[in-house]
Amino acid sequence: MGLGGAVKSDIVKQHQHHDKDTGSSEVQIALLTNRINYLTEHFRTHKKDHHSRHGLLRMVSRRRRLLSYLHRVDAAGYRSLLGTLGLRK
Repeated sequence: MGLGGAVKSDIVKQHQHHDKDTGSSEVQIALLTNRINYLTEHFRTHKKDHHSRHGLLRMVSRRRRLLSYLHRVDAAGYRSLLGTLGLRK
């Protein structure tokens, strides 16, 4: 299941650097965070869905790699993104 078109475009508009930016690290991290949050809620009711859990773990590791890249390249952008997404309290 993918994100709805309206939800995805809202997330992209919120985190993009310019009008045509759809693939920057910030946008990718925000989209992955939204999908991870959705799957986390999904697993509260479907505890035995181990195939989707494997996909969730892959998404979490991809987001972790993107976050470490962003931290190396743009530390201020990293901190502001963590604040807006509510990660790492």
